[in-house]
Amino acid sequence: MDSALVIGGTRFIGRHLVADLLDHEYDVTIFNRGTRENPFADDDRVDHVEGDRTNDTALEAAATTVDPDAVFDCVAYHPKDVRVATRLFEDCEAYVSVSSGAAYGREEIPKREGETPLHSCTAEQATDDSAESYGNRKAEGDRAVFAAADDGVRAMAVRPPIVYGPHDYTERLDWWIDRVNRFDRVVVPGDGTNVWHRVYVEDVASALRIVAERGTAGEAYNVGDRRLVTLEEMVALIGETLATEVEIVHAGPRELAAGDIDLEDYPLYRAYPHVLSTAKLAALGWESTPLEEAMARSVDDHLESDRDGDGNGPDREAEERVLRVLETL
Repeated sequence: MDSALVIGGTRFIGRHLVADLLDHEYDVTIFNRGTRENPFADDDRVDHVEGDRTNDTALEAAATTVDPDAVFDCVAYHPKDVRVATRLFEDCEAYVSVSSGAAYGREEIPKREGETPLHSCTAEQATDDSAESYGNRKAEGDRAVFAAADDGVRAMAVRPPIVYGPHDYTERLDWWIDRVNRFDRVVVPGDGTNVWHRVYVEDVASALRIVAERGTAGEAYNVGDRRLVTLEEMVALIGETLATEVEIVHAGPRELAAGDIDLEDYPLYRAYPHVLSTAKLAALGWESTPLEEAMARSVDDHLESDRDGDGNGPDREAEERVLRVLETL
């Protein structure tokens, strides 16, 4: 494959995917509305077709104009998006949809492709835009991928958990980096051992390309850090990366109540472990970036940005009340 169309391509996962494709000598075209700054505007290796992917006519025009070998769909938020794209790009060598680990509908450790059941999706959920229906919509989008493959389209899905790294607009990791950078004492909810699988964004990008090149039609592939860390270990790693001393202070529901804080108010906290098996993707030759390297790049990007994650978690004043209570125990 020599040419790629990236639906999206300028914000986060898509931005890193374009960079990865360029590193592997693809001719790249991005398709989006052009409402965000294009980091590739001055790169003559990247073409831009403007259009709204929810407009079927605009997407069909892009399919005709570009005629790519591979299509990477970074913004398929509804099942209809996948069904339309797999129809319009049915003759391409590969169509890869960015799905989500949230598509899994049962809690088990680890979650495995083809074994762990997916969420169901009602007609109402399929057109909803709320966070509550996100996993349902992604699951139905995956079923659309499988259906397209049954019809002869080389369609596949990649399922990441929480994605982090440079240019992360969600700022979930930024909240924690900011805490460790500014304060000597950092409150970690619970006992610090909870696990929510995460994945470095450049590894998602390489996974998408590798699945397009080597994957099997009709399959979904989990992607995630090969070495998982608990929330406490993540905070400690941030401290090591910043070369700063950090005292981790555990606080359970009783202590957090002093600041009117719930465990779930903290970003990247999940009561039940969310772990994805990545063996299937690794069998294609994919490798994960070492955690220390991934965190170093993430911290460097944070320090160069104006992101602080404010609003993603409890404010410091509330945490100070919790710390004062803990000092009396």
